[in-house]
Amino acid sequence: MGLMLFPDHGDVASPDISWSYTGFSLFRTWLAQAEGFTLADMYGFGGDRQWCSVATTLAPLLNHPDDDGPDLTPAECAAMLPRLEAIVDRHQLHGTDPVLRRRIDDVRQLTTVLRFCVEEDVGLIFG
Repeated sequence: MGLMLFPDHGDVASPDISWSYTGFSLFRTWLAQAEGFTLADMYGFGGDRQWCSVATTLAPLLNHPDDDGPDLTPAECAAMLPRLEAIVDRHQLHGTDPVLRRRIDDVRQLTTVLRFCVEEDVGLIFG
């Protein structure tokens, strides 16, 4: 059992990305570290730090229930794209570690899905 993020488009040929729940947790933990904070310190992830104290356009993705909750809007998807692309640009030069390469590949796949959501003006579903 796992988690899939996909456009609310109704077309099964649309791009998507999937993880195991553990894999998604590791991915979000890595993204939070890339943004300069520890996910486990955040409210809802075992800590008491409020999300309003974190300045990142990735908050809608990082602070989203695994497979429930509202869709991310096309505007939220668009806002996350530049930051995700910057993370890829920053880390791809150091991509010899297999775990890092996996994370970069995940970010690239996610940006493909987010771009599709923006272009088609549809939300991103967690399911």
